[in-house]
Amino acid sequence: MIAKSTIIHPTAIVEDGAIIGDDCRIGAYCVVGADVVLGRGVELLNHVSVSGLTSIGDGTKIWPFASIGSQPQDLKFSGEKTRLEIGANNMIREYVTMNPGTAGGGGLTRVGDGNLFMMMVHVGHDCMVGNNIVFANSVALGGHAVIGDNAVIGGLAGIHQFCRIGQGAMIGTGASVVNDVIPYGSVVSPRGSLGGLNLVGLKRRGADKDAMNGLRAAYKVLFGQEGTLMERANSLSDDMPDNPLVQDVLEFVLAASERSICTPD
Repeated sequence: MIAKSTIIHPTAIVEDGAIIGDDCRIGAYCVVGADVVLGRGVELLNHVSVSGLTSIGDGTKIWPFASIGSQPQDLKFSGEKTRLEIGANNMIREYVTMNPGTAGGGGLTRVGDGNLFMMMVHVGHDCMVGNNIVFANSVALGGHAVIGDNAVIGGLAGIHQFCRIGQGAMIGTGASVVNDVIPYGSVVSPRGSLGGLNLVGLKRRGADKDAMNGLRAAYKVLFGQEGTLMERANSLSDDMPDNPLVQDVLEFVLAASERSICTPD
């Protein structure tokens, strides 16, 4: 079903069965598969491929040569029906690739709203990507990675499969992240180690000054020398119950995970 208000270039291919919302624009040489759903005002500039069980939310714009919804890069994948869900108002630049989920990972890759994916970003199978995140050029997300809201991932950074990046974290250019990164953390060095807190990001979003001061104090305790990390986290949970930033970090640290926590050098 194609809305009457949609504009499709004569060289584009839209397969029977695709659902195209109002006011979409599908440019030259785009290919849209039979199981694709485009929301209102989605724009595919030109030479964009969208395939598989893929839905794209209202107002998302995709630049040339992006490949969205093609088969996961997983040797265990055997053609099962899995999905890719992309939210609203995303900007997906040239050569970005996004893969659907796998049966072993829950069958779903999900991308939230308002994200910027710069050129050549890869979103692997079964990833869960939040909202208002910036992915600089050539970032690669391994399968099952989880990226929290408002994170910033620097160019050429690699996120290991199953890693969690907490909300508001900053990952430096070229970092290789192999462990979970706490909310508001700042990762530096080629072999990603925690280099402090992303206080600049918190200030830009209008975080409370007292809450940030409390977060600084909690950071020093959490990554101190006395006891284990989990013991220190449990102690802080009782000491700062009313600081939402601290509680975000502690909830993240204490949650079950496939990876350990990224720590300072």
